[in-house]
Amino acid sequence: MERATLVIPADPNRIRAVLLDPRALPLWNEAFLGVDGPPHPAVGQQYTLRVRPGLSGRLEYTAIEPDRIELRWEVPGFRETGTWTIGEAGLVGHSFTQAGPLAALLRTAYRGIATVRLERLADCVGQLRLVD
Repeated sequence: MERATLVIPADPNRIRAVLLDPRALPLWNEAFLGVDGPPHPAVGQQYTLRVRPGLSGRLEYTAIEPDRIELRWEVPGFRETGTWTIGEAGLVGHSFTQAGPLAALLRTAYRGIATVRLERLADCVGQLRLVD
């Protein structure tokens, strides 16, 4: 399991808005080339996912709570379950587990990725423009 935390100085609703925009996930997760499906997620809703280097699979939200969002995605030979927690004072945590033969091959490449994802999330949150 990989895990990291980062203080993101933003309103928790802004952080949630980025995490709950499935079609925008490729803007801050470099592994994702595209996510197709409804713009507003629901637990269990399936999304078509394309990842580098061109594999296709599926993504779904498995938990959507005020302080916790969980995503599961898979492509042939690779499965990941990732959890995002949104705490007090902008403390955001990310952890994930991976399984499958492709995950075993890529294990060293994913070291430190939880921190990288948090940094990219922070950048995206900073650029988010909410419309009232």
